[in-house]
Amino acid sequence: MNGSPSRAMVLATLLFMAGGFRAGAQTPPQSDADFAKYAKKLREDALLRMEPTITVPTASRALGVSGKYPWKTGIVTTVFWIGGKSGNASSAWDPKWERSYGGFDNPEAQSRKNFIPANFVPRLNPFYIALPYNDVASGATKPEAKVVIPWYGDVVANGSWSEGQSVCRDRWVAIRSSTGKVCYAQWNDCGPFAVDHWQYVFGNEKPRPNANGGAGLNVSPAVRDYLQLSGTDVADWKFVEAPDVPKGPWALYGSNNPFTKPSPPPPGAAPAAPEQFGPPTPVQKTE
Repeated sequence: MNGSPSRAMVLATLLFMAGGFRAGAQTPPQSDADFAKYAKKLREDALLRMEPTITVPTASRALGVSGKYPWKTGIVTTVFWIGGKSGNASSAWDPKWERSYGGFDNPEAQSRKNFIPANFVPRLNPFYIALPYNDVASGATKPEAKVVIPWYGDVVANGSWSEGQSVCRDRWVAIRSSTGKVCYAQWNDCGPFAVDHWQYVFGNEKPRPNANGGAGLNVSPAVRDYLQLSGTDVADWKFVEAPDVPKGPWALYGSNNPFTKPSPPPPGAAPAAPEQFGPPTPVQKTE
């Protein structure tokens, strides 16, 4: 052999790349000229098969969700909670997270009512999540944060931001279950396992391998219960702007929640009754 691949070998390789013959396909031509044309066509077919495909959500799955930011699809999702034996007494942005929340956000079903702990009213939004990126370190804003975070410029231009202050904390996300149900929550902590994976959080990379099966999203017990997720599940998520967040149980609690700060009623109007998103249940008071 002289080291050059035979025509048969080239054809076999191209057939492999293109996925083989379909049933009923024509027999490859035998002349050199026709063979060259045929090989070129097979190669083009193979390249087309290698192009990434884009899945467009159906109208029902995308209903009511802003299209400004793209969905991260098929993300392994795990449940975490504030306080208790999990050790989450502090977050990446709040060293006294459990105290700020008002106590242990017990994930057990018998200890919860209407998406909140049964024994106290949380002082922060019970619909919270964690993503594996922190935009600050040692009290300073990370250099890449100013480039990769889409809303960074808007926050700075608003005039209320200062160096070392997170622009990610309390940002809203939409989480979509495999059934198409959508929940909304605020970004309150960093993880799972990483605080530097901006290429996934703001880019196109998938979550890195980790001890939780490559999990790239942590959700609170309230999010779990609303979407009826298991302890480890698969979900889609995306960033959303606060004006695009619809009414729901995620809008009822928390000093960090913009929806708990009602606008004053018009002159002469009677105060509006609070909305209910489930059967009213009295909250037990701690002794």
